[in-house]
Amino acid sequence: MHGAILGDMIGSPYEFDMGEKTKEFPLFSPQSQFTDDSVMTLAVADALMDSTPEDENQTICERLVKSMQCFGRRYPDAGYGCMFQSWLREKDPQPYGSFGNGSAMRASAAGWLYDDLETTCRMARLTARVTHDHPEGVKGAEAVAAVIYLARTGSGKEEIRAYVQSHFGYDLSRTCDEIRPDYHHVETCQETVPEAITAFLEGEDFEDVIRNAVSLGGDCDTLTCIAGSMAEAFYGIPENLKKEARTRLPEDLRAVLERFERKRPSADWDSRGREAFCP
Repeated sequence: MHGAILGDMIGSPYEFDMGEKTKEFPLFSPQSQFTDDSVMTLAVADALMDSTPEDENQTICERLVKSMQCFGRRYPDAGYGCMFQSWLREKDPQPYGSFGNGSAMRASAAGWLYDDLETTCRMARLTARVTHDHPEGVKGAEAVAAVIYLARTGSGKEEIRAYVQSHFGYDLSRTCDEIRPDYHHVETCQETVPEAITAFLEGEDFEDVIRNAVSLGGDCDTLTCIAGSMAEAFYGIPENLKKEARTRLPEDLRAVLERFERKRPSADWDSRGREAFCP
């Protein structure tokens, strides 16, 4: 969860193609702050922690809606899209057919909380469908959660690449260097999730994944939020970066993050020491 939040914070100053498409930049500045990506990531996590896979889908969706509206209304200026902003205010909110990348950026908790890939994907689909019920919106959330699950349970990067390409049909053949020149600000799952996965696959440690993602440009906070969530599951995160994330969150959001950290299962790197590769 820290990975998604750090990605959001580090990417936020460079959103809307504001960066120079380079890996050389300060990780933090006064403009590095949480956005709607962190708020909704934590809102989804809060709802999933209060649910179990044995609950009915409708019950889980009701908890998701309640939590997302609660936190969204608490932070109304976090940077939501227009349709989602309206959804937050509705008394009986319904999904609106979106395939925007908002479904993918908030799905990371589903990648951590469950013991098998089938349940992981089912819960990720539910987190998307309360708003983003277009097949591409659902697929984006499911793909992100699946990569996190595979990464934290010991799959190698080539195994992850093969799974994503075969199950979700994303083209992962391009490198970051090939993506970077023509990539621009776009907010669809189809043009964010594959790029985030590529940034993760090419990274050599957590920080390198973050730098890869920011260097691509585009919808940088969301792209880097997604890539960071995957990088955490594979590499772990240095404690100094976790601390930086927590200090930049308000108390209520930090409380959800800390609760999640206590609840999440161990990752493969917890026992094998992958975090040793982080600077």
